[in-house]
Amino acid sequence: MTRYRHLLTPLRIGPRTVRNRVVFTAHLTNAAVDGLPSDQHVAYYEARARGGAGLIVTEEHCVHPTDWPYEKVIRGYRPETVAGYRRITEAVHAHGAVIVAQLNHNGGQGSGMYSELPLLAPSPVPDPLFREVPRAVDDADIAELVAGYATVARHCRLGGFDGVELQCSQSSIIRAFLAPASNHRTDRYGGTLGNRARFLLEVIEAVRDEIGSELVLGVRLTGEESIARGIHLDEAVEVAAMVEASGRVDYVNTSIGMATETLHLIEASMAVPRGYSLFIPGAIRQRVSLPVIGVGRFTDPDQADRALAEGHCDLVGVVRGQIADPDFAAKAEAGQPQDIRTCLSCNQECIGRVGMNRWLGCVENPEAGRESVPLPPPTRRPRRVVVVGGGPAGLQAAATAARRGHEVTLYERAQRTGGQVAAAASASGRAEFGTLVRNLEHECVRRGVRVRTGVSVDHAVVRALAPEVVIVATGARPHRPGWAGDSVRVVDVRDVLEGRVAPSGRVLVFDELGFHQGTSVAETLAERGCAVTVATSAMIVGQDLGLTLDMEGWQRRAHEKGIAQWTDLVPVSVTEAGSSVRVALLHHPTGVVSEPEFDSVVCCVHQRPVDALWKELSGNAFEVHRIGDALSPRRADAAVVEGHRAGMSV
Repeated sequence: MTRYRHLLTPLRIGPRTVRNRVVFTAHLTNAAVDGLPSDQHVAYYEARARGGAGLIVTEEHCVHPTDWPYEKVIRGYRPETVAGYRRITEAVHAHGAVIVAQLNHNGGQGSGMYSELPLLAPSPVPDPLFREVPRAVDDADIAELVAGYATVARHCRLGGFDGVELQCSQSSIIRAFLAPASNHRTDRYGGTLGNRARFLLEVIEAVRDEIGSELVLGVRLTGEESIARGIHLDEAVEVAAMVEASGRVDYVNTSIGMATETLHLIEASMAVPRGYSLFIPGAIRQRVSLPVIGVGRFTDPDQADRALAEGHCDLVGVVRGQIADPDFAAKAEAGQPQDIRTCLSCNQECIGRVGMNRWLGCVENPEAGRESVPLPPPTRRPRRVVVVGGGPAGLQAAATAARRGHEVTLYERAQRTGGQVAAAASASGRAEFGTLVRNLEHECVRRGVRVRTGVSVDHAVVRALAPEVVIVATGARPHRPGWAGDSVRVVDVRDVLEGRVAPSGRVLVFDELGFHQGTSVAETLAERGCAVTVATSAMIVGQDLGLTLDMEGWQRRAHEKGIAQWTDLVPVSVTEAGSSVRVALLHHPTGVVSEPEFDSVVCCVHQRPVDALWKELSGNAFEVHRIGDALSPRRADAAVVEGHRAGMSV
């Protein structure tokens, strides 16, 4: 308690008291079934309540049939939601947490694809991502929307929620009324800030009248959108003051950025400093006396406690941190912060997965998004398990098997565990990715796994160990593309990041993978003084960076570092040209071949499984599993999931 005396101190929020200052703020889960809360919602929010969160704010609940922005949204205006709400709130209350539901209408920041209805907005201004022209609401529409908020608030009250939060930031029709860029009205809902805030204040009145004084009412405001004629900090502070002056609101939550135009600010990746948006709650807190929630990539309790101690906010929103480890708050309270599975801010399985219309997941936590799936109980008969390979797949398999009660020994050929993750974390801006390995190593130690590094394991060694189960996680090896020939000037990205080669001068990075491998090594080499060009066969360099909200940062940094980007190119061959190498590049849309010269070429291409041991062990008396890149080279999330499955299955 002394270490985190600010974070673990209770706080009164209107008619409720939260046990600590840790907030699980609203975010998409893609868990709704036919527009209704599901078993997964119950298990998901219960896990965070059990893990010690003080306040939980659920994902958005749509207030009107015209708002169906993505397939698996909760349609809160349907009376059938009440039964599901009751199951969620009873599960959360059983563990002592306070839970409120977020109410929203996305306005013009959505799509009519599912509803087959026109979007509604203050003015007919299309969102730059969805590019649909919405219909401008009239007075009758506004009254209907206000009533819709009140209706869903009533459903939440009947469903046992402790209150509701109004989404007025990121993606919201209320946000659209507040922002000059999307509100071109000349009536009493447009023009001055007071007029633009009128709709919000009307919703506040209607919702408070519906829920009464016994429940909590919060408002979430954007403090800075970083777009022309968007919401900026000065007006956000004034709106917060109006909200407080209404006398109807119990707390103010904050946000940064606008979904969709500046979404990368809302859910910042590891490339963005932690606590990057604390200036927003700090400014609002100076103006209002209501409790203010701050957000901004909080990944550990020390950082959160410091934000509170320095007066930036009254509560701290920790979303990805509690997706990665539902017991974030409980471990802090128990004085065991070292046991927290720290979020990487990689955005691969939380933001990226949801963006692909899949259920939410987590690279580090293979159970995230699947909390409703029953797990087998601990084993009654421990088995002798040997894991070969200390990358993320092997480490996860070892930790999970040991957690189930088995006797586990892990062997790694290198002098340290981590596999390719350790090399990836050495690249520019990717250091936090190494947290994945540190967390898994700690979990293995905590679970009693015996780790042996610097040990090569073959068929004979395994037979001598006499295990009952062998899990092969021997990883992957670089595969030299045919066009590279035998030129020593053509190397693999792993050769660079693992320190075997040090390219200099003019360097071509050929990226066939479209993710961080190519862009991060390009930045690393540029920082070492190389003149770097990244070429790809795709239409854009690092095409998958958009999924993790890293594209904007990459483009800005590439420009600052002078990294050239060439697209739609396929290498055909390389030819030695004295002290350099000539690369024949086919521009596949036109068939034109160019032959630029470089001092080195770095290949970011697909790998091949290292599966010789698995082949040798197949057909033996003991049980054998093959996981991770040894099965099929993919990304870290696949390795962790397969490691977890293997550990659970033994």
